[in-house]
Amino acid sequence: MLVMKFGGTSVENAERIRAVSTIIRERLAQKPIVIVSAVAGTTNALLEIAKKTERDTRLEMISALSDKHKKILSDLSLDMQLLDPELDELAKLVKGKKKLDKKTLDQYVSFGERMSAKIIAATLVKMDINAKALPAWEIGMITDDHFGAAEPLPSSLETIKHKILAMKAMPIITGYIGKTGKGEITTLGRGGSDYSAAVIGAALKAEAIQIWKEVDGIMSTDPRLVPEAVVVHELAFEEAAELAYFGAKVLHPKTILPAMIAGVPVQVLNTFKPEGRGTTIVSSFADRKEKSHSVEALTFKKGVIAIHINSPEFFDSNGLMAAIFNVFEKHRTSVDIVATSVASVSLTIDNDESLEKIVVDLKKLGTVQVEHGKAIVCAVGGSVNAAGVTGRMFSVLGENNISVEMISQAAGGVSITFVVNEGDAEKALKILHKEYIRP
Repeated sequence: MLVMKFGGTSVENAERIRAVSTIIRERLAQKPIVIVSAVAGTTNALLEIAKKTERDTRLEMISALSDKHKKILSDLSLDMQLLDPELDELAKLVKGKKKLDKKTLDQYVSFGERMSAKIIAATLVKMDINAKALPAWEIGMITDDHFGAAEPLPSSLETIKHKILAMKAMPIITGYIGKTGKGEITTLGRGGSDYSAAVIGAALKAEAIQIWKEVDGIMSTDPRLVPEAVVVHELAFEEAAELAYFGAKVLHPKTILPAMIAGVPVQVLNTFKPEGRGTTIVSSFADRKEKSHSVEALTFKKGVIAIHINSPEFFDSNGLMAAIFNVFEKHRTSVDIVATSVASVSLTIDNDESLEKIVVDLKKLGTVQVEHGKAIVCAVGGSVNAAGVTGRMFSVLGENNISVEMISQAAGGVSITFVVNEGDAEKALKILHKEYIRP
């Protein structure tokens, strides 16, 4: 089986939906399982509807959203009442008096994928393809109750597999959403449709998971910053995960893990150029490393906060790291980079939601210094740890007056990451891309 996920730009209007339907039809022999995002702009519109305080304004916004989707139905010559159940349910939600918390927000934004799946399934049926739209929970996507960023339960994988294999029609499944065991709608976080596809592809042990977007594949860096950026045709899971985590926007950071565990390759392809080679993410970094001779791709993440903890009383003690990480676990805050010395630890985070509480707890361990306005630069490639590669990297940055802090190398030489001042991040990216990657 082939899992095919189409993003919001790929289904933004009737023309694109026809193109997507043609791509699907051309791959019928591979038994496609289709996962779809909401029509471009819909999720943001639904969030705005949820957050408006005036009921009449919200109902007017629903009318505008309805008009947008009904134009697509009209352009595709589909049943104009196809989406009435979802639109009526949305209006009923607006008229209610539910508290606007993360749980309620998940209900609002779920309508985007539910409507797009029905449109695409109806388009395929009109092409004489036996297709059926399904909310993800109907194929067993059961999650925890972490609304806004839910995780599929491991036990749901077997259910997903059996339900899909039992289907006679081609399933057109909503990405991004699921339900708790109590039947409450959840979302997997922004970009979670990629994650949905990876979970489903892993459950099925699919031939491949195809992520169809508006880009040619994973680029060597952000082409908006570096027009000379090129497509990287092959990466290992570990490399793609590093890029995703540290800022590359092509893939949702969570997407990689289920596919990596299952050993299912992920392909990033362009719906506007379906004949393109795209990028294939393979499972073995050890094999791919032999094909790579330098840096393959670069990215960066802004909005980073550096925290320095100095604790002389912990000298010659192995308890400092454990105590520090207990603080971050307590406040559910992820740490990106860590650098240590005899009696001090420096680390970075990108979420200041619990920063004040974290600092209070860290001060019980020693003196604490917090620095805002930092960025993390990440370089991946099979030979980033080869002799001379990193030396050349930091030499050229030094020649351009860019100070580097907290250098970290991933296990196995997958990546090199380091911290710079936020104002130097784009400059560093452009310098390193010019130094290592040729068009």
